[in-house]
Amino acid sequence: MNNTPYRLRPIIVGANHRSSSLALRDALFVDDASQPAFLAALKDAGLTQAVALSTCDRVEVLTMHHDAAVAEAVVTRALAERGHVTIDGLAGELYTLADVAAVKHCFAVTSSLDSLIIGEPHVLGQVKACHRMARDASLCGPEMEALLAAAYGVAKRVRSETEVGERPVSIASAAVQFARDLHGDLADCTALLVGAGEMGELVAESVLAAGVRRMVVTAPRQTRAEAVAESLNCHLGAFEDLPQLLADADIVLTAVSGRQAVLNAEQVHTALRKRRRKPIFLVDVGIPGDVDPAVNRVDGAFLYDLNDLERLALEGRASRQAAARGAWSIVEEEVVSFTKGRAARTAVPAIVALRTHFEQVRDQVLAESGEDAEKATHLLIGRLLHEPTEAMKEIAAGGDAKRSEWDAAEHLLRRLFHLSES
Repeated sequence: MNNTPYRLRPIIVGANHRSSSLALRDALFVDDASQPAFLAALKDAGLTQAVALSTCDRVEVLTMHHDAAVAEAVVTRALAERGHVTIDGLAGELYTLADVAAVKHCFAVTSSLDSLIIGEPHVLGQVKACHRMARDASLCGPEMEALLAAAYGVAKRVRSETEVGERPVSIASAAVQFARDLHGDLADCTALLVGAGEMGELVAESVLAAGVRRMVVTAPRQTRAEAVAESLNCHLGAFEDLPQLLADADIVLTAVSGRQAVLNAEQVHTALRKRRRKPIFLVDVGIPGDVDPAVNRVDGAFLYDLNDLERLALEGRASRQAAARGAWSIVEEEVVSFTKGRAARTAVPAIVALRTHFEQVRDQVLAESGEDAEKATHLLIGRLLHEPTEAMKEIAAGGDAKRSEWDAAEHLLRRLFHLSES
């Protein structure tokens, strides 16, 4: 891509999980409620096209601007103000990418190849949401729309042509995968979270995101259960009602981490009898474990602990790393296609202007020559070549001072008109 002053170039300025600390990204994070004000600040500072993407992995601004240094300064200042840090404090924490590098980065992010977890499924939706907010702020021109449309196309190819998103790569996603394998569609399932441990809450969030509509939280300490139930926006159950809650649950998550098992084989067997042998999927993320291993021998109970989930997650990471190589090939291919198409489109105005000029000269010559075709063609050639000839003479007359300009002009002339070397 060339750097002509009037041409808008894709530029990205930001911080991600490789360039900066989690503490800094937390400070810079732009939540949905803050997006309008942040985008307005970028607009007031002179950016005409900008999308702000803010996730746990990254906080970055994609903009279209003719000057990378100016764009970098505007975005850096806005991020410093957002994070209440000095511009010097951001030194070494931010990256700036322009032109082809920015296009490649945009495609990789949208395809979830630049995420902390490769193939993470939520990033495409996050990009689209930020795109909508930028559009609402009138910060999306044709150049930005073209780039993001191409990025969405790349993400679709990566998803359909590779297995980069096929296997679970975290404990939470592994639990969801096992639950789906057992119960199919989770929309009609009831989940029970026993305990208030952080890992249990994380898995519960993933289960809810996967489609479970009803979840009940209970814990030995009622106040902790209340806090988690409020955080997850789900139902609260009394711990003394655990036998009935267990019988009602298709998915049971335990995160008590006490010294004694919360669930034993007899409790689970009784619950299954009440359920008429409808299976229960149990996920024990307690350390030490909350479910007696003897539950594994109960027909209809499917128990997985942290070791089981971690093993599946590790297998998934290895699988995605292998698939990512094919995905990167798609990104590289699409970057070349996009940049070539964009470069070709920049030549259109000059081509149109040249054709218009030739048509105007042709009309003038025809008006002057009447019906004399030979006279018309001589006049036409003379008129079309007059200005280029005078310009070439002027460059040649400059001697050694304009030698490089002459060489470039002569090379371009021979290339445009397929002229042989004299």
